Amino acid sequence: MPRPTAAQLFYGSVTVVFSTLAMLLLFRTSSGLGIAAVGTVALALGLLVSVTVPAPARRHTARPARTDAPVSLRSGIPAARTATQREHSLRH
Repeated sequence: MPRPTAAQLFYGSVTVVFSTLAMLLLFRTSSGLGIAAVGTVALALGLLVSVTVPAPARRHTARPARTDAPVSLRSGIPAARTATQREHSLRH
């Protein structure tokens, strides 16, 4: 799983804080169990928001294939040399 970006962490954190405040004011709970439930739901909501915030698209720059190399060199396998590409020998 890729690491979260700063924007994802920010939106998740803001969601946790504001949803916690909103639920505490809405439900007017004062028991420890109610506060723990609100905190758990707020954390789950913050996690959901941070995961669903779209991450920036990665730029994949395709390197153009060398046109002067034989086809098999592009795949990493050396090609057999043709008669014109062979080195000339001093011996006949």
